[in-house]
Amino acid sequence: MARINRAIELLEQGQPLYYASPGERDYEGGIEAVGTWADYIMYDMEHGVYDIPALEEFMRGLVEGGPTRSGHRTPTVIVTLPTDGTNEDVVRANAWMIKQVLATGVHGILLCHAETPGAAKALVESARYPFQPIGVGEGLDVGRRGSGGQGRAADVWGVSVQEYLQLADPWPLNPKGELMLGLKIENRRALSNVEASTSVPGIAYAEWGPSDMGMSFGSPPPHDAPYPEHMANARARVKAACDAVNIAFLNRMAPDDITEMIDEGVMIGAGGEESAIIGRKYTKRTMPV
Repeated sequence: MARINRAIELLEQGQPLYYASPGERDYEGGIEAVGTWADYIMYDMEHGVYDIPALEEFMRGLVEGGPTRSGHRTPTVIVTLPTDGTNEDVVRANAWMIKQVLATGVHGILLCHAETPGAAKALVESARYPFQPIGVGEGLDVGRRGSGGQGRAADVWGVSVQEYLQLADPWPLNPKGELMLGLKIENRRALSNVEASTSVPGIAYAEWGPSDMGMSFGSPPPHDAPYPEHMANARARVKAACDAVNIAFLNRMAPDDITEMIDEGVMIGAGGEESAIIGRKYTKRTMPV
């Protein structure tokens, strides 16, 4: 395959992505998820149990159930962490989560409540090996990911350890990197810093999280479109920040608005399979997924 990470491959082709959550978060769930309709799997550890053995089994199931219909060894898997991105110190203190999750062979991490550029910077540096030079001294310090977990991750990716060490770097900062790092700009504190946070080298995408954003403005759920002015402005600001640095913007998509979202430039869709079918047809996606 051109890439290990199918999601990056599609973004490089200008194709929007559509994701799904796994049914079960264990070995059998991994076997089942190989046949997913989605372009990547969002594995939630923000609200679910932080269970590395279960994630390891899920990734093992993906490998043993693979390859995917597109011929990739596994679908792309991106994990949400239980820690918030409150500030740099919080992310540094919880960098062990980043290292443990990446050692299972996943392909990316989404940092929830990413409130400051320092938190985004700490995410990127914690996910990088210290011998990777791109961006160091230009918004980033030396990477802090240590040796020890690369063997298991390399097995999942189906590459040698030496290949994994070179490929496990954030894209698009490293054009050959296979990791996707994202930010959830989902409260008013995060919104106030969004331009600086999304500008951190190594971030591939961001979303605005309407449910949490609405709560931070003082309103209980639900928070569905059409949005009041303050919410519409929040969404517009996050998207504009993504556009300014040419990273992908994630937004909800539904069958009745997906073509509008694509025309607007939304590149990652939170929606179901029906939306994905319509969107792929609209962008003339070459199948299988």
